[in-house]
Amino acid sequence: MASMFFETGSSSSSSSFFETGSSSSSSSPSSLPRKTHDVFLSFRGEDTRRNFTDHLYNALVQAGVHTFRDNDQLPRGEEISSQLLEAIHGSKISIVVFSKGYATSTWCLEELANIMGCRKTKHQVVLPVFYDIDPSDVRKQKRTFAEAFQTHEQFFKEDMEKVNRWRKALREASTLSGRDLNTMANRYVFSFNNKSVFTNPSLI
Repeated sequence: MASMFFETGSSSSSSSFFETGSSSSSSSPSSLPRKTHDVFLSFRGEDTRRNFTDHLYNALVQAGVHTFRDNDQLPRGEEISSQLLEAIHGSKISIVVFSKGYATSTWCLEELANIMGCRKTKHQVVLPVFYDIDPSDVRKQKRTFAEAFQTHEQFFKEDMEKVNRWRKALREASTLSGRDLNTMANRYVFSFNNKSVFTNPSLI
């Protein structure tokens, strides 16, 4: 099981991490999107739901960070796509957990494309996390990502615009400043609202 603890930062910190990106916007307050969550988690459930992402989610919640993940906040019977889109657009930050199977899910790829769209239009902060995968595999779509896109290109050969949109979103997200667990001595660190969230994936 992952080890986690929170370290309260200095109360004199200039601004909360959640406030990043909105102060310079020229939009009026009434035109800004209504924020319903602090963080939206995008992840491939089969890869990380019962290990890393589950522990990260619990750590964020314990730190007082209002976090959305699809398996516990989507009402039964609701249209999942519209609910997820609303959650993405209503979040201040999106954390994208890239894993080996992430690109096999067209749902994950659609989430990512919308997340990157919100980064451009709504100044949403996007933080990529590379879990048991090299960032270059995401950026250049190699190995499991290359295999996934071979399948997507066959299945969506009549809609290659969709496939290219997914590829572009992966390239853009992989170049953002994030967390590569393979180069951090297995320590994972986040800072939210003057609190740090630490988790050690090697103990999961």
